[in-house]
Amino acid sequence: MTLAYLVNQYPKVSHSFIRREIAGVEASGIPVARFTIRSGNSDLVDEADKVELSKTQAVLDIGMVGLLLNLLRVALSKPVRFLSAFWLMLQIGWHSDRGVWRHLAYLAEACVLLGWFSNLKIAHVHAHFGTNSTAVAMLCHALGGPPYSFTVHGPEEFDKVYTIALTEKIKRAAFVVAVSSFGKSQLYRWCDRTLWSKIHIIHCGVDKMFLTEAHIAVPEQPRLVCIGRLCEQKGHLLLVEAISKLAAEGLQFKVILVGDGPLRVEIENTIAQQGLQYHIEITGWVSNSEVQQHLLASRAMVLPSFAEGLPVAIMEALALQRPVISTYVAGIPELVESGVNGWLVPPGSVEAIVAAMREALQLPREKLEILGRAGAERIATQYDAAKEASSLAALFRYHIEKLQK
Repeated sequence: MTLAYLVNQYPKVSHSFIRREIAGVEASGIPVARFTIRSGNSDLVDEADKVELSKTQAVLDIGMVGLLLNLLRVALSKPVRFLSAFWLMLQIGWHSDRGVWRHLAYLAEACVLLGWFSNLKIAHVHAHFGTNSTAVAMLCHALGGPPYSFTVHGPEEFDKVYTIALTEKIKRAAFVVAVSSFGKSQLYRWCDRTLWSKIHIIHCGVDKMFLTEAHIAVPEQPRLVCIGRLCEQKGHLLLVEAISKLAAEGLQFKVILVGDGPLRVEIENTIAQQGLQYHIEITGWVSNSEVQQHLLASRAMVLPSFAEGLPVAIMEALALQRPVISTYVAGIPELVESGVNGWLVPPGSVEAIVAAMREALQLPREKLEILGRAGAERIATQYDAAKEASSLAALFRYHIEKLQK
């Protein structure tokens, strides 16, 4: 049996957890064919992502003419199935913020995949994110393609439940994966309780290189690191404000922002205007090994997010025995516990961020080591990428074999 993975853009620098999951599923003995709606060849810095790119087929690479020809081919060869899928497309497209025409494009993409899946004898499709990739998988299934499942990360899916037809996607799916208990509870909110048995928790896991790294002591150097896309929901602007307040106190420290994104220019301008060049450095996107080195060179990680799913960067920090400063948001409290392996602060509170950062910078290394060990123990038992992928592979086998009986 061959499984297909479908992602809106893959590989992508911020989606290395999907690559690790695919590798784990394949290690469990299930061949995986990779598909993406649009090519993910920009900004790739990790060699493993570049290898994935060569293994991945992109639907939109066939061009507009190819999409229209595939739409016409399926309409003529499977008229009943096509009309059923067309009606479904109209239903979900009418209430979408993207409109019917965009969903007609999703239907054309589904027609392309229908042929590809048939040629490869795909038994099941798994999509990541409950947005357009899952819409395409659902439409492909309506056309007579293989059953599908999907992983919901949040927060986008929970912000747009009606406009992305999340309830309909859950109803038609073979099963649904949540990455946290919080995510599972949100999915329970938006489907009938008779469907709750479809929903399973499979965590995004941490790569073995983080779990098996020999312990390196917390450095004396007053350095913190923030890892994540430079965007509003990660709270970077409040972090910069907090850094400015700590700098005004005369503290000597540095915060490394690892990542890139739409707020980079605004953050750089703020750094220049407030004279924070000594206190803040932006690296841009870096490889997994470089992320690891930045974490090891820090006393703690800080991520003051407003909205999240379950951040893999926090798992990686904890796995390397670095405590974490973050917020009471979504699944984060399932990872971070104040006074045990880090600090949890109210989202949006600059004062609370300042207090936690000050403590992390001034706390004796021995106490940071205690927090770090507690974090590593939690990650090792619950967030091993290989173990989580094995659990997911068992779900795939169960549903594929059930269908074949």
